[in-house]
Parts: sequence; structure tokens; C-alpha cells
Amino acid sequence: MAELFEHTSIGSMSLPNRFVRSATWEGLADKDGSVTGRLIEMMIELVKGEVGLIISSYAFVSPEGQSSPGQLAVCDDRLLPGLRDMAHAVHSAGGKMALQLVHGGCSSNPELSGLESVGPSVLSTCRQAGREDISDIISAFARAAGRAKQAGFDAVQIHAAHGYLIDQFLSPARNRREDAYGGSLQRRARLLYEVYEAVRGAVGAGFPVFAKMSAHDGFPAGVEPAEATRVAAKLDALGIDAIEVSAGTPEGARRGGWDHIMPAPFAEGRFFDYAVRIKAAVTCPVLTVEGWRDPLRIVQALEGIDAVSMCRPFIREPHLAERWRSGDLTPATCISCNKCLDLVDEGRGLGCIFHKDVRGRAVTNA
Repeated sequence: MAELFEHTSIGSMSLPNRFVRSATWEGLADKDGSVTGRLIEMMIELVKGEVGLIISSYAFVSPEGQSSPGQLAVCDDRLLPGLRDMAHAVHSAGGKMALQLVHGGCSSNPELSGLESVGPSVLSTCRQAGREDISDIISAFARAAGRAKQAGFDAVQIHAAHGYLIDQFLSPARNRREDAYGGSLQRRARLLYEVYEAVRGAVGAGFPVFAKMSAHDGFPAGVEPAEATRVAAKLDALGIDAIEVSAGTPEGARRGGWDHIMPAPFAEGRFFDYAVRIKAAVTCPVLTVEGWRDPLRIVQALEGIDAVSMCRPFIREPHLAERWRSGDLTPATCISCNKCLDLVDEGRGLGCIFHKDVRGRAVTNA
């Protein structure tokens, strides 16, 4: 198991092992998107469980980009005190933390913000973003990254996956523009490249910036692996510090393909081949996410990849990495029922429907 607990790095950030807690919607932020005590407690428990890097939430960078209630925000300086408290708490416990930056685009919820949603093209849920909108969004990502650094986070992650705004621009199914942001892959990817460059300009050369990408949108008309690999290679050339490779979108599920949140049963590491393909095209570290449960399989995966991201297993067992390091190599007890997300939908905040013992292991149904 030495491979699991080797030190690794993302840019200038040194990590104690190769476990990453992939970002999710915890539903634990306050109504205005500010940090709460419950959210901080969840992050501290992950540090105690020896997660090498925590990626927190999906924090919206501008008010009209909010998708969900209880979603973390990084769109205003007034949010800095809570963000500082969370970063400080994680550091005090000995952990590292990145903040994920997102704009929901056509997946935003106008009922939450009171503002009209914008996306790459006119769709039933949004209007087409004009050049001024695009400029404002790019600036919002840069300002959000600057706030994350100011608050003490160790890195930022640009969310370019799962059907949110940047992925919408990348997708031929969503992006029907005929200007400089639509048409060819280079033009559809322009928003992502400009967001990255603006974020890099805001945080400087030494601060880790990485991206989460959908290597496949889950349906034929969306982003597919060959194009995703080309985009990843361009990001690598621009100086991205790492790429987390995922796949699937809610739209994919609606079209008979797949979403990024898999119900059981599914093949462990279902998107691993996409990560390997991208790894062969880049020099930066690559993280693989989706369905990892068995430490022996993870060890095999780490022969071709740099780190493994997990989310649902850490919801049920926040001390999973610690358990594996101690020698208990039984697979994660998460059964991928996705009831944890039902709790968020109900407004109760992220959690497992199973009671847990002091080490986070399930003992009985709630």
C-alpha cells in the first residue's frame, strides 16, 4: 500500500498521500453562500481521516451563476471572513484545501439569484451570453480565485465539467454560436483558456491552479474523448498544474447516456481510461475520479495516474484513508445508493443515511 501513501505534489503544493476528496454540493452553506460551522466541521473531519487534499464544494463566482441552495459562494469580498475561517481550520488540523470555482450557466437557478441565466446559446433555460457577459464572467473567475488565495486556500480548481457553463461552451450540443466562442474546438474552448489565463494572472505563477474536465459528456453530441484530450493538452501547454478527469452530465442521463453521479451497480473506476488517455497527452499531474472503492484496484490505477479522487466513500467514511493506512484494506463501505444527495435535496445537508461509529464506518440504517 506504499503507493497510496507516497507524497506527491500539484504545482508548488506538497501532499502527504494520493487521496483527494473530490468537490461536491454539500448544501451546508448559508442562504447567502457564506461558510457555516457545519461545513467547517465536515472539512476538519476529512483532515482527521487523512485525506491528502480536500476540494471544497463548487463555489459560484458570480450571483447569476448559482445553481443550488446551500451552495458555497466566492462572489463577494464580504464572504472572505468565513472562507478564511474554513481554510484556517483545515490548516490548523494539518490539511490542505483547494476551492473549486464554478459558474452554472444554463444550469443556474434564477429563483435563487433573481437574475437571468446566461449560456453559450439561447436555450429554454437561459439567454445567449454577449461579449460583455463573457468578459464579466472571466473577470468574476479571476476575482474569485484572488479571494481564495487571500482567504488562505492552497489552490483553486476551475470547474469545466458536468454541464456547467464552461462545459456548455465546450459542447457542440449546447454551443451553437458563430462568433469567436463557437464553431471549432479552439473557439469553443476559448472561454476555458481565457478563464485559466485570467485566474493565473490573479493568483500568480506559484499558486496551484487546476481544472476538472468531463472527458465525455455522456452522449454523442456533447464533448467526446478526442476533443477533451486536445483541450487538456492545450491547458497543459498554458501551464495548468493538474487536471481532474471525470465524465457525464445531467443532459447525458436525459439523452439515454450517463450522468457523472453513478448509481450502483457500476464498474469501479469507470472513467479511468479517459484519464489515462489524457495523461498520455500532458505533463501535469492527472487525477482520476468515479467509483473507486477497492484499495487494491486503486494501487493498480496509480501505476498510470497521479492521484485518485473520491467523494461518496468519504461521506460515509471520512476516515477511510486512515483505515486503509492502518492495514484494514476492506473496500469502502459506500454502496453508491446516492441517498446522501437526497439529504441535500431535502435541505438537510450532505451526509450518509447510515449511522456511523467514531471512525465513520456504517453500523446500521437510519
